[in-house]
Amino acid sequence: MILSGKAKLAGVLGWPVGHSRSPRLHGYWLEQLGIDGTYVPLPVAPENFEKVFRALPAMGFRGANVTVPHKEQALVLADEVEPLARRIGAVNTLVCRDDGSVLGLNTDAFGFLRNLQTGSNWRAENGPAVVLGAGGAARAVVAALVDEGVTEIRLVNRSVERAEKLAADIGGPILVQAWDKLDLDGAGLLVNTTSLGMAGQPALDIDLSALPMNAVVNDIVYAPLMTPLLLAAQTRGNPVVDGLGMLLFQAVRGFSHWFGVEPQVTPQLRDFVLSS
Repeated sequence: MILSGKAKLAGVLGWPVGHSRSPRLHGYWLEQLGIDGTYVPLPVAPENFEKVFRALPAMGFRGANVTVPHKEQALVLADEVEPLARRIGAVNTLVCRDDGSVLGLNTDAFGFLRNLQTGSNWRAENGPAVVLGAGGAARAVVAALVDEGVTEIRLVNRSVERAEKLAADIGGPILVQAWDKLDLDGAGLLVNTTSLGMAGQPALDIDLSALPMNAVVNDIVYAPLMTPLLLAAQTRGNPVVDGLGMLLFQAVRGFSHWFGVEPQVTPQLRDFVLSS
């Protein structure tokens, strides 16, 4: 793709940022759709984040993604923040507007839900949802489930206090459980939002024997694509959904804002992103 002087600019802010698959993902869409634009990695140390954030509109950027460790600071700095992002407590997508102001969004909840619905026959009425972990990703997952109408969400975490804060911040039918009190009985969905099972991390070791056979199991980890949890669930016959789709679907909203076209998540895109 040859860029003109009118090329639309976007990127990803993080520290570090070299591991991000977002440039490959957005680059694929830009090439496929023939858009005069580019999406670049922007490694920004925490002490420089505010300066770079303020400079984005002045430099002609349409916006950017925000990854670790900047999501909470982006929430503070944005001129306007959508209500969902404020509930979640983090911004992962910036939209630079014509007047120089910056809108903060969180697209993780959308990405999680669209991935789950596309990859399985899960519906909110299928039964209680069990969510493992209470970090930033869990906040987006729980918010999505609450807004979708799940009537019981069992939030399981080693730190009960952290889980209780999440429940209070998000609101809704959230039942906090200690890690050793995990209750899978009657569940229609099990979601792992922890780093357990990620490459280089210990496996997530839980007993799935009480999980109904029709319950969907989702792991938001995508490296490896099939985590020990998903392999164990698949072996016993549960439908499983890997975490890559959450990354792909959450990117749709940002791309649409920046480049004016809604891109499609396809099997070819999955293969391309995984081949990096």
